[in-house]
Amino acid sequence: MFTGIITDTGTILELERRGDLRARIATGYDTATIDIGASIACDGVCLTVVALGRDGQDWFEVDISAETVSRTNLARWKPGARVNLERALRVGDELGGHIVSGHVDGIAEITALADEGDSTRVTLRAPEALARFIAPKGSVALNGTSLTVNEVEGTSFGINFIPHTKDVTTWGEAAVGDAVNLEIDTLARYVARLRDWA
Repeated sequence: MFTGIITDTGTILELERRGDLRARIATGYDTATIDIGASIACDGVCLTVVALGRDGQDWFEVDISAETVSRTNLARWKPGARVNLERALRVGDELGGHIVSGHVDGIAEITALADEGDSTRVTLRAPEALARFIAPKGSVALNGTSLTVNEVEGTSFGINFIPHTKDVTTWGEAAVGDAVNLEIDTLARYVARLRDWA
């Protein structure tokens, strides 16, 4: 489990197609504190660490299945690209965002960006099947970042990025047309399921 509070931005060093896609990601994390088999959310996707750099350069490697590639924006990764990173939640950690599983539900598309003071207002279009789970003042995870929804109109919804978020994540590089990993709020999923059974 994760909180959607990004704690590092990594850089894709290498991508290698094997049976799965293997990615090597440079990180600011001290890899001496990461175990093989640990979970790290990479742009919101929970991935398992399969190798670690301990040669004076901190990096980790993950294997990405074809299923994950087909359902996320990871197919668009390229060497040199920056990605949002978050290590798994530990008992006793502060829950600053919301509960995030790292299981991406679909891909949203950025349709508009507008500066409002120092912040940036972003409009996204969600897949129709997921739009009903997105509510004003509810939470979503976008590329692993916990965000509050401002408004919803049909399949479109809006959020704001404050300067801090743009500085410590990859969101300062966002552009219209970007494909974004979307994870809906787990609570919204269960509420909708209970309503369907009522």
